[in-house]
Amino acid sequence: MPELPEVETVRRGLQPAMEGARLLRVEQRRPDLRFPFPQDFAQRLAGRTITSLSRRAKYIIAEMDDGMALIMHLGMSGRFIVTDPQGGAREPGDFYHPDGRERTHDHVVFHLSNGATVTYNDTRRFGLMDIAPRSALAGTRHFKGMGVEPLGNGFDGETLARLFAGKKAPLKAALLDQRLVAGLGNIYVCEALFRAGLAPKKPAGIIADRKGGPKPAAHALAAIIRAVLNEAIEAGGSTLRDYAHTDGSLGYFQHRFRVYDREGEACLKQGCGGHVRRMVQSGRSTFYCATCQK
Repeated sequence: MPELPEVETVRRGLQPAMEGARLLRVEQRRPDLRFPFPQDFAQRLAGRTITSLSRRAKYIIAEMDDGMALIMHLGMSGRFIVTDPQGGAREPGDFYHPDGRERTHDHVVFHLSNGATVTYNDTRRFGLMDIAPRSALAGTRHFKGMGVEPLGNGFDGETLARLFAGKKAPLKAALLDQRLVAGLGNIYVCEALFRAGLAPKKPAGIIADRKGGPKPAAHALAAIIRAVLNEAIEAGGSTLRDYAHTDGSLGYFQHRFRVYDREGEACLKQGCGGHVRRMVQSGRSTFYCATCQK
């Protein structure tokens, strides 16, 4: 499933085409994705102007001029394809691959006032689209109880320590708990813990003192999480399995992994001498170096 950096990369790819454009027509080609579409989905969107395109965790939110918002989630295999008014594709990146999507899985097509079209393709149909009042987004089923945004202004060492204070759950599990920190996924949690030198099985509470204040490790971990996510966004994400940008190009961050998917290889931390190991936590692979992650 695309993680936060991949979703942010998709948002940035959609922004030039969708933000400020009016939805002339919306084609809804099936009654449901993971869940049924809202009643009168296409009709409610037609004629509306997209005033802004934002992201919350792994959701993309298109805010409309009538006070409503279109909520979109890619699921396992969802992808957007942007076609310009001349029918051509954007200039692809270095890791471009031919568009091999099956048109039978083109489930939603947005026809925009600037002449572009945006097509949502989803082979497994685990994605979703919903409509909700912009003012009530925080209380919807998608965002209710969702944790702090790791790239938001409120994410720092103090916040992380407060959230994790007294918790005996493993650090990795706590970071993946969407009720605590929203949007972090397996890949980037492995990368962040490695860079921070923290063992994924250690209790989450070790980064806080007895009063719930931040230890140095809390400040370091928060800063590293931000850095890893921002590096991945700038590089275009990890591009595992069938994820691709809106222009068909692949991301670059997979070539910068320092620990993820490197089982048995030498640790890249200078002077370490250890090797990357793999273990399973909550059904997910954790990659770490037992020598330098304490």
